Amino acid sequence: MLTSGALLLGAWLLSLRWPGAGQWGYVAATLLGTWPLARRAMAAARLGEPFSMSTLVTLAALGALLIGEAAEGAVVVFFFAVGELLEGVAAGRARAGVRALMELTPRTALLLVGGKVQEVAATSLRPGQRVQVRPGARVPADGVIEAGESALDESPVTGESVPVERGAGEHVYAGSVNGRGTLTVRVDREASENTLARILHLVEEAEQSKAPTARLIDRFSRSYTPLVVALSLAVATLPPLLAGGDAHTWLYRGLSLLLIGCPCALVLSVPAAITSAVAAGTRQGLLVKGGAALETLGRVRTVALDKTGTLTAGRPVVTDIRPLTTLDERDILRLAAAVEGSSDHPLAQAIVERAEQWGLDLPAAQDGQALAGRGVWARVDGRALYVVSPTHAEEQGWLSAEARAQVSQLEGEGKTTVLLADAERGLGLLALRDEARPDARQALERLRALGVRPVLLTGDNARTAEAIAAPLKLGVQAGLRPEDKLQVVRALQAQGGVAMVGDGINDAPALAQADVGIAMGGGTDVALETADAALLHGRVTGVADLIGLSRAALGNIRQNVALALGLKAVFLLTTLLGYTNLWMAILADTGATALVTANALRLLRWRGEAGTP
Repeated sequence: MLTSGALLLGAWLLSLRWPGAGQWGYVAATLLGTWPLARRAMAAARLGEPFSMSTLVTLAALGALLIGEAAEGAVVVFFFAVGELLEGVAAGRARAGVRALMELTPRTALLLVGGKVQEVAATSLRPGQRVQVRPGARVPADGVIEAGESALDESPVTGESVPVERGAGEHVYAGSVNGRGTLTVRVDREASENTLARILHLVEEAEQSKAPTARLIDRFSRSYTPLVVALSLAVATLPPLLAGGDAHTWLYRGLSLLLIGCPCALVLSVPAAITSAVAAGTRQGLLVKGGAALETLGRVRTVALDKTGTLTAGRPVVTDIRPLTTLDERDILRLAAAVEGSSDHPLAQAIVERAEQWGLDLPAAQDGQALAGRGVWARVDGRALYVVSPTHAEEQGWLSAEARAQVSQLEGEGKTTVLLADAERGLGLLALRDEARPDARQALERLRALGVRPVLLTGDNARTAEAIAAPLKLGVQAGLRPEDKLQVVRALQAQGGVAMVGDGINDAPALAQADVGIAMGGGTDVALETADAALLHGRVTGVADLIGLSRAALGNIRQNVALALGLKAVFLLTTLLGYTNLWMAILADTGATALVTANALRLLRWRGEAGTP
C-alpha cells in the first residue's frame, strides 16, 4: 500500500510541475503498482485459478492505460492495496487475543533438584520433575500441587474471572498466575502437550477449517468471477458493435464493472466473522474447533447432557445428617470424619471435607481398618466407632425401625446413606449425593429461553437420575450404556440438530455421533479430543454461551453477505447507467471490505450472557 501510494503521489507531484509529463508519471505508477498483482495473477492461473481478484484488478488497471485513463488506473491499484491492508488488519485483530496465549507460559522455571532451586528453560521440563512457583509468578507447566496452597488466576486458560483456591493434590494449568503462596508442583505434561499448547493447536485448526457458508461462498466465487469477466467483456464490446455506441465509453464502463465485480468483501465476510468469534470465545473459556462446529451450534434444537461430571460436579457431598441418639449433627459429623480420616474413598473424603467446612476439630483415631465392601472402623476417644453401609448395619442389628425408615426415605431421594455406630447401636445417619452444579438451573433456563430442549442421558439408575433431574424440570433417560447413549442421540437427531455434552470416556461415542460434541473442561483427554467444542471453565452455562456465540456469528455473517452483495448491486446499476468511474468502483469494493471487516471485528467484544455487540 505504501509503495503504490508513494508512486501515485509522485505522479501527481510530477503532473503539477510538468503537466505534459504528468500522464507518463501515472502510467509508470500504474505499471509499477500492477506488476506484483500481475505476478500473483499468473501464479494463481498456473495453480488452476485464472479468475483471481489479482487478475480482475490487473485487467482493469491495464485496460485503463489502453483507453488513456492512466491516473484512474494508478488510483485503482492504490485502493486495492488499501483493501488488502484492511483484510490483514481484520485477521490480525481477530487473532491477537489468541496469539497472546503464546506469551502466557513463562520462558524459565525454577526446577527443584536435590532440595536446591535451579533456573531452567520451561520447554525443558519433563513429566515427573518438580518445580517451585513463587507468589506472583506464572505456572510454567501443567502439573499437580505437591505442597502449598494459593489462589490462582486461571482466566487466561479457562476464562474464569475470579482466582481459584488450589491446594495439595489439585491440578494447575501452565500460564496460570500464582497468588499469595509458594507452591511445589509436579509436572505431568511436556511443554508441547500442556493445556495452553493444545488450545493454540486447536484454535489454529479452527481457523483453517472452513465453515459450510465459507465453502459455499468459495464455490460461488469460482463461478461468479468468470461470469463477471464475461459480463464486463459483453458490456465493453456489444453496445459499440451492435448499437453503434461510443467504444471508449462502453470500454470504460466494462472496466468499472470488472472492478465492481471483485468478490473481496464477499470472500472475506465469513472467515473474518468466524475468526473473530473463535477468538472471542477462547477468551471466555469457550473453545470451538472449527467454523463448521460454530455454525452448527446455532442451529441445534436439543442439548443432551451427561450427568456425572457434567450436570453434576462428579463428586459426592454430604446433604443430610440425621441424629439417632442424643448426639447432635456436629458431633455425628466430627466422629464420622475422624473414623474416615485415613480413607481415600470418595464418600470418606466428602465427609472429611464437610467437617473441614464446618471448622470442626477432629479427635485422633487409632487402629483404623477398612471393612471390605462394608465400611470402615477406628478407635476414637477410647471406643470403637464404625461408619458402614445400611446393609452391614442391618446385619449387626444397629438399625432401629425409625432408622430403617429414614434410610429408605433418603435412598428414595437418590442419596447414598452411611451409618455411624458404636459396638451396640446406631448413632446417626449421613446421606451423600453427587449434587447438580450450582449453575445447572440457570444453564437449563437459558437453554430453554434460546428455544433449545435439554435432556439428561445417564448410566445411573433411574431413581438417582430422577432425584437430580426432577428439581431442574429436566427430562431424563437413565441406565444407558455408551452404545445406548449413541442410539438415543441418533433418535433425537430426527427432530433437529443435537449437541451432546459429556466428560468421560463413556461419552465419546455419543459426542462423536452428535451434530456438535461439547466436552467439559475437566473431562478426559478422549472426550476433549472427540468433541467439537470444549468448556474450559467447566460451567454448564457455557453451553448456552456457545449457542449464543454461534448465533451472534451467524447473524454477523448474514449482515456481511448482505453488505457485500447490496453495495455491489447498487454500484452495478450506477456503472451501467454511467454514473460510476474506475476509482469509485474500486473504492466501492474497498469500502465494502472496510464495512465487512469492521462488522466482523465487533464480535471480538462478545461477552457471553452479558450480551452481544
